[in-house]
Amino acid sequence: MTFQAKTFPVTRAQVEDFLFYEASLLDNWKLNEWQELLTEDACYYVPPNDDLEGSHRNTLFIIADDRERIRQRVIRVLDPNCHAEHPRSRLSRIVGNVRITEQDGDILTVWANFVVHRYRRNERLGEYVGHYRYLLKLDGDSFRIKERRAYLKSHELGSLGSVSFIL
Repeated sequence: MTFQAKTFPVTRAQVEDFLFYEASLLDNWKLNEWQELLTEDACYYVPPNDDLEGSHRNTLFIIADDRERIRQRVIRVLDPNCHAEHPRSRLSRIVGNVRITEQDGDILTVWANFVVHRYRRNERLGEYVGHYRYLLKLDGDSFRIKERRAYLKSHELGSLGSVSFIL
């Protein structure tokens, strides 16, 4: 079997730079700036690991946020009274193996692996491993996030603790 790469008018390096920028915003708690990367109809999903391709309409997702719920999530976690994130977790994410798999008009489907390390006072290290699937909308010489799915690899999610930050 031979591998033949698809070619797209957008380069993988351009997409990687965008994803690295997004990771930096999230790691540094610049969530209002991060929201500017989203389309007005953006969705953020973290499906359950026993039904990765299920629909949020009939499956209990860990997170299934539309644009308004994303806005509300950001308000909550940035509030100094948010006990789940006060003091804020220290986050460090690694994004790699980025692939553009499809383009439909101005929408790109992009896959990437991730590891998010979470450090909190008086808690053990939290390590979240998985892959992302993005639907990125071309926007001039950059992109906006139309859909973001974080698929966790963990078999048992309880030991990971709360996911009060944005994966």
